[in-house]
Amino acid sequence: MPTVEELYRNYGILADATEQVGQHKDAYQVILDGVKGGTKEKRLAAQFIPKFFKHFPELADSAINAQLDLCEDEDVSIRRQAIKELPQFATGENLPRVADILTQLLQTDDSAEFNLVNNALLSIFKMDAKGTLGGLFSQILQGEDIVRERAIKFLSTKLKTLPDEVLTKEVEELILTESKKVLEDVTGEEFVLFMKILSGLKSLQTVSGRQQLVELVAEQADLEQAFSPSDPDCVDRLLQCTRQAVPLFSKNVHSTRFVTYFCEQVLPNLSSLTTPVEGLDIQLEVLKLLAEMSSFCGDMEKLETNLRKLFDKLLEYMPLPPEEAENGENAGNEEPKLQFSYVECLLYSFHQLGRKLPDFLTAKLNAEKLKDFKIRLQYFARGLQVYIRQLRLALQGKTGEALKTDENKIKVVALKITNNINVLIKDLFHIPPSYKSTVTLSWKPVQKVELGQKRTSEDTTSGSPPKKSSAGPKRDARQIYNPPSGKYSSNLSNFNYERSLQGK
Repeated sequence: MPTVEELYRNYGILADATEQVGQHKDAYQVILDGVKGGTKEKRLAAQFIPKFFKHFPELADSAINAQLDLCEDEDVSIRRQAIKELPQFATGENLPRVADILTQLLQTDDSAEFNLVNNALLSIFKMDAKGTLGGLFSQILQGEDIVRERAIKFLSTKLKTLPDEVLTKEVEELILTESKKVLEDVTGEEFVLFMKILSGLKSLQTVSGRQQLVELVAEQADLEQAFSPSDPDCVDRLLQCTRQAVPLFSKNVHSTRFVTYFCEQVLPNLSSLTTPVEGLDIQLEVLKLLAEMSSFCGDMEKLETNLRKLFDKLLEYMPLPPEEAENGENAGNEEPKLQFSYVECLLYSFHQLGRKLPDFLTAKLNAEKLKDFKIRLQYFARGLQVYIRQLRLALQGKTGEALKTDENKIKVVALKITNNINVLIKDLFHIPPSYKSTVTLSWKPVQKVELGQKRTSEDTTSGSPPKKSSAGPKRDARQIYNPPSGKYSSNLSNFNYERSLQGK
């Protein structure tokens, strides 16, 4: 093993040789042997090996292996020095191997080392993006779980920081190709990260690119298979995939396939859905997703069938008025409990699809069924008017901090929901039924709304998918609705509703 003095002497030989440095193979070998020495010798070797690496291609494997030994040394300062110098080995055919090594080193728990590895990977990414991706995806596909996890997170956070000249069209095509391989077997969290990666690529910002992503999501969601409502993993996978698909839909990228699947497979099993997510109102979550997608359906082969399934499900949540006894009082013990949140979603979805078949209610239903539906609408609308008046009175004059209490947040949401339902019911009461009004779904961001003013259909604008943003839209004091899903559904029904209706 060489001493510190021998390392310096051989370093001098190589440094003084200038253009003839490649002729001093023995001197370089002494430096390589420095990795077998003590702490001081290793520190010198970590600096000297990369400095002359390019001059000795025949010793490339030995040099990379020696540096790798230093990257795994017990001394943290030696490891950091060795990692910092690794990009100097990333030349030609060696680059994918260096990328592979750096990817494996992402598993370190030392924050300083981890940052050095990230910086080194970014450095070689700018030298050769394709070669670096080869190393990263090799570990994602075949590496240990911790390496796979961190490599995926590296791509999801760092790709967007790279300049356009690095992320060329060919590089983005490689990312898409390799990502498809990984997506054949991923966890839910990994799938979300890959959708984040792919949806950020410039080449997939086009209509055809977005369509590619929707097809990827549809494949992941397994829409060709029958839905299993009692399997929590099946339900969770469908929800995860649909959440990723919703922001991709537009007037040119249609949601038809997903909406049809929801109407055919999910709606009939709505009450039997199970979920591994504690506290999630799974039924409301499904109906919200369906409502958001319903705005972007294209031509639908099974339009009438889907409308019938929506209509039948809507009837389940729009009860008939309770029968009255001879003295004019309710014969039953209590008023029906109304699920306003569910009705908003179902009514909105029905309204959106109804635009494509506007004579559904008048030509496709028999007279008795249409009459029954209008009775239910009237009953629901009557309760809505009472409830809206109560909410406006409760919120009148409240601004800023007063609206931020939990109770008032619920009331703000309730007012939004009931206004939306009111607008849509008015449309259906037209003769013939109309589908012209537009509303913004209650959980979507909107422009400033003066709560004390009566809202008309002109106040509400079309509900389109939210722009992808981890932080979400900025909101002022008046835009503070959307408590946890399901929280306000029960509260809506309990807000003096029965008493108000009975006293009408």
